[in-house]
Amino acid sequence: MSAQKLNAMLQPLVEDLGYEFVGLEYNSNPKHSVLRIYIDRDNGVTIDDCERVSRETAALLDVKDPIKRHYNLEVSSPGLDRPLFSLAHFTEFKGQEVKVSLFAPQAGRRKFQGLIRGVNESSVTIAQDGTDVVLDFNNIAKARLVPDYGSILAGHQAEK
Repeated sequence: MSAQKLNAMLQPLVEDLGYEFVGLEYNSNPKHSVLRIYIDRDNGVTIDDCERVSRETAALLDVKDPIKRHYNLEVSSPGLDRPLFSLAHFTEFKGQEVKVSLFAPQAGRRKFQGLIRGVNESSVTIAQDGTDVVLDFNNIAKARLVPDYGSILAGHQAEK
C-alpha cells in the first residue's frame, strides 16, 4: 500500500484522538518493514501519547489489513530534526535550515541544505551556498529541519 493511502486512512484517526498528524514514513523492505507515524500537539508529545496512538492505529490496521506482510509500527514525536512532508510544513518553517534529498538529481546533485526561502504551489526555494535553488516538491524524497543546537543550548543555559 502506498504512503498516500496510508496517510488517508490514518490521518483522520490521529486527528480524532486530538493530535496533529505530522506524517508517516513507510519502508517496505521485505525483511524489516517499518511504518513510522509522527504526531505532535501544542504542549509536546509524551510516551503515553505515543502509546495511545499506537494502540488505536494498530487496531485500525488489524481490521483494514492494508499491509500484507510483517512490519513494525512506530509512533513518535517529530523531534528536533522534524521531517517536512507537505508544502504547508515548508511554509510553517520558512527561514529555518533544512536538509533535502531528491528522488532524481537536479544540477547533478540529490542532496541540498539551506534556509527555506520560499514556497509556492509546486516548489520550495532554499538558499544553498549563497544561491537560491528551486526544488520541485514532487521530486523531494525526504526533508528534515536542521536543529540549531547552539540556540537550543543557549536558551537552556538562560533558563538556569
